[in-house]
Amino acid sequence: MKYAFGLAVAAAISASTAIADEVKPTAVTFVDGTVEQALTSKAGDPVEGRKVFANRKQGNCLACHMNADLAEEGFHGEVGPPMDGVGERWTQAELRGIVTNSKMMFEGTIMPAFYIDAGYARPLDDFAGKSILTAQQVEDVVAYLLTLKEQ
Repeated sequence: MKYAFGLAVAAAISASTAIADEVKPTAVTFVDGTVEQALTSKAGDPVEGRKVFANRKQGNCLACHMNADLAEEGFHGEVGPPMDGVGERWTQAELRGIVTNSKMMFEGTIMPAFYIDAGYARPLDDFAGKSILTAQQVEDVVAYLLTLKEQ
């Protein structure tokens, strides 16, 4: 019984530490549009980031950006700049800032802020108070974007 209780306490402490290691949307620090501090303690996963980038119900990045790395996906947009070579054009901190809230870097952009949870209008109540992407998904997308070099 003591062992089971000890495991439960350890799990609770571990869970609260994991939550504490995530920067909340309202606590993100921007410096000239960049975000130096990672949003999570876990490094971004470029494989997962590629999935989020391509997913029409998450990032939906292909709606606006052409990306030769995702040639198997149809209907690439041309509203935003092409993603080819983005990992050479921008630093990790710049990409994190752009994905988190591009409006902090590009005045007047129509790109959505993917990691804010207030200060916007959501058409459906189910999405009110929620960011489009999680902190980990932002880190994953940034890790993926850093892999995109000129071809």
